[in-house]
Amino acid sequence: MNISVKNIIKPLSLLGLISVTVWLIHTTINKNVDAQKQSYIISSNNYQLLQTELATLNVQPTHQLAIINAVAVSLNIEQLAQLHAQLDIQVTENYKVEISGGKAWGKRKWQPKSVVNDLIEASAAHSAYNFGDGVTIGFLDTGLDQLQGTSSGLGLSTDLFGKDKFWGTYDAINNNISNYSNEESGHGTHVASIAGNADYDVYGKVYGVAPNAALVGIKAFDAEGKATYADVIRGIDWALQVKDQINLRVLNMSFSGPVRSFYWEDPLNQAVMKAWQAGIVVVASAGNSGPDPMTIGVPGNVPYIITVGAMTDNYTADYAADDKVASFSAAGPTVEGFVKPEIVAPGGHLSGLMAFDTQIVQEHPEFHDGGRYFEMSGTSQAAGVVSGVVALMLTQDPTLTPDEVKCRLMDSAHTAFDNNGELAYSVFQQGSGVVNVVDALASNASACANQALDIAQDIAGNEHYSGPANINSDGNFYIEGLGEDYVWKLNEGTVDGSAVLWKVNYGSDNQYWKNTASTDAVLWKVDFETDAVLWKVNLESDAVLWKVNFETDAVLWKVNLDGIDHATIGVNQWVEQQ
Repeated sequence: MNISVKNIIKPLSLLGLISVTVWLIHTTINKNVDAQKQSYIISSNNYQLLQTELATLNVQPTHQLAIINAVAVSLNIEQLAQLHAQLDIQVTENYKVEISGGKAWGKRKWQPKSVVNDLIEASAAHSAYNFGDGVTIGFLDTGLDQLQGTSSGLGLSTDLFGKDKFWGTYDAINNNISNYSNEESGHGTHVASIAGNADYDVYGKVYGVAPNAALVGIKAFDAEGKATYADVIRGIDWALQVKDQINLRVLNMSFSGPVRSFYWEDPLNQAVMKAWQAGIVVVASAGNSGPDPMTIGVPGNVPYIITVGAMTDNYTADYAADDKVASFSAAGPTVEGFVKPEIVAPGGHLSGLMAFDTQIVQEHPEFHDGGRYFEMSGTSQAAGVVSGVVALMLTQDPTLTPDEVKCRLMDSAHTAFDNNGELAYSVFQQGSGVVNVVDALASNASACANQALDIAQDIAGNEHYSGPANINSDGNFYIEGLGEDYVWKLNEGTVDGSAVLWKVNYGSDNQYWKNTASTDAVLWKVDFETDAVLWKVNLESDAVLWKVNFETDAVLWKVNLDGIDHATIGVNQWVEQQ
């Protein structure tokens, strides 16, 4: 099967991070310059001077984004030119983003059974009275309803013992705090209930992975699951401000947007990196744009954080041999050559709390049980699972750093193998494998994640990193230095999940890719006749995807022929239930 350039990698937009120069001004302005304003995110190393110069222009920022030394402000092109003439700035369009969603499949007219905790062996932690107590999980999403389940008084607002665990919601769109969220979508509530629902099913099994974890909503997305970069960044900034007051240790980000630049240049990713550096474990969905390679979006492409793909039990909760990676789950590698996702978790047909009058239920009423539960698939839900697992880990050992949490999650994951003992899915699809609570809590692994990266140097702009992934002459992705087991042979199709064994991977090679990075300027080190070609995928048509100007180190991002420059970042798009 021939894999075209378009299928190998989604075209990247030329409208990526704007480094404002005289060249930009002269090449992007039409001759008929008007006074129409556009919203930008503008950052500068001299944050105070930036504020002063904006005041001189008599413009008022819509968002103060101190977390990345930036503001969101609407300017016309003349004002932008004047500002650039006064100080060194970096400018990015205030892009829109969307939530990572999922589509339900099959009607439910009765209270659904709790299955996630058995799939990931969280029930063992609950038997040991570890319910995620003392840890707060933040959900940067569409809001968070304080819904009760079917058990008296239990749900999202109280824990298993009836104690209040809800911190309220910060509205990053309107910049205010409320005890009650205007949750119009339903997405944020559903994801949060996967992680922290204290309700029981009819068999007496609890729904949430960490039912006693405290919850806080950070609303940055509207009823349609859309947001702007500025609102999302302001939400992250708020999380950092309150993290010590409410012990916010985990931040769930179940949304995805198109990659428009290197990870370190994207302002949203810069804020995400600041959160990780500050001690918050960031868990992001891989996105629902799979199964093709290089479909991981923003912020899942940040190498430091935990990016989660989705697997499904194939509707046989008690039979693991047919469990498989969901076809919608986005795959790596990233543009910079990092393996993503790091881990997968249940994300197929998961039942969670959702009010009957939210937009998702109004659009798909047949998937609501008529009471409080809604069945949904997606990497958003898988991220919610992992956020709950992280809460259990931090309850057991509050001293764990984000890097240590990531290390132990990956070390303890159960990798999918086929009957021949070979990887059933490439590492670019399954990462380390499916999350397992028993082994994650038992792991004492250390120094096995992010050790080759320096986040302080990265944020400061002194060093940036590329991962161990590469592409061979057949157009297949592989891990440099490893054997055939780590080559993703794209023409071999997908695994049907009929003979898969999920188990801990003790192989030494499995540890290599998890902790490897470099500062090489050339990301893809394919040996072609001309060193001007950085990466060429379609060998039949000699189509060049990227070129590099070695004098300026400038990467020319391929023009997006599919309109990705207008794509929004938000909750993941709907997918068929799996």
